[in-house]
Amino acid sequence: MAVAVHREEIPRLLARGAQLVEVLPVAEYEEEHLPDAINVPLATLGPETIPELDRSRPVIVYCWDAL
Repeated sequence: MAVAVHREEIPRLLARGAQLVEVLPVAEYEEEHLPDAINVPLATLGPETIPELDRSRPVIVYCWDAL
């Protein structure tokens, strides 16, 4: 189930074992990304592209928009 969280909650969630995924394009991720985030570009996101995620732990998905 997807739930929106405020950015202030992210450190607490990470400390409790959440996984951080950035869905930025590769070039943007390589330019700058959040510490310990893994990159799965949105265009490739699917069950087969994220086998390294632990299904028993929460996942935080992050992307930014310049608009």
